[in-house]
Amino acid sequence: MNGIFTIAGRELRALFYSPAAWVTLAVVQAILAYLFLTQLEFYEANRAQLMRMPDAPGVTELIGASLIGSAGVVLLLIVPLLTMRLVSEERRNQTLSLLLTAPVSATQIVLGKYLATLAFLGVVVLLALLMPLSLLLGGTLDFGLLAAATVGLLLLVASFAAVGLFISCLTATPMAAGAATFGILLLLWVLDWTGSGGSEGIGPVLHYLSLLTHYDALLRGVFNTADVGYFLVLIVGSLLLGIRRLDAERLGH
Repeated sequence: MNGIFTIAGRELRALFYSPAAWVTLAVVQAILAYLFLTQLEFYEANRAQLMRMPDAPGVTELIGASLIGSAGVVLLLIVPLLTMRLVSEERRNQTLSLLLTAPVSATQIVLGKYLATLAFLGVVVLLALLMPLSLLLGGTLDFGLLAAATVGLLLLVASFAAVGLFISCLTATPMAAGAATFGILLLLWVLDWTGSGGSEGIGPVLHYLSLLTHYDALLRGVFNTADVGYFLVLIVGSLLLGIRRLDAERLGH
């Protein structure tokens, strides 16, 4: 257990000492702040019309959940840039062999790097969540919907990070890892578009395998254990594959 936290601490320090991490935080927050202000302006401009609607969506749905949904798309672009160096850069710099011969297991290496990435992404999600929470200064929020959407975002970025870490375990260059991770995540995202056209054949299977299917449900406040289970299977499966890959590499030394 100590090995996991030692590696996580090392990775987290390296991440926050890097200017790229602070630039990433700034860019993500700038994009989300712009989207938040745009959605807030739209709500204010159409408030009178919304109040006349019998089942009008509330401020939490139109601004809070919408912003969190947009954050998922932004992080789909950002997370591959964070995970691409986790293992592949050590392999490129020929320091991975030293790490594999150290008195730590492949499980500790993978989980340590994963926890460090999750900690950084947790900061990103927390800063994003402060924007809809600021609406409490002038009104009320549906905390059930906001909580479900936030859980959905956390599970989504945790899945992104797990897939990215696994791909980084496979490749020798960070750029290849980043490109492959983005391609796989994008494919899992757009499977919903392919699978929503019919109720027979492979369509429902593709619909179920899509990240967007399960993320959208949580954004709507529908907390289903099947959706949570989908993300957990993707996370655990990716981490196990990454551990297996490093174990195989260690045996090859």
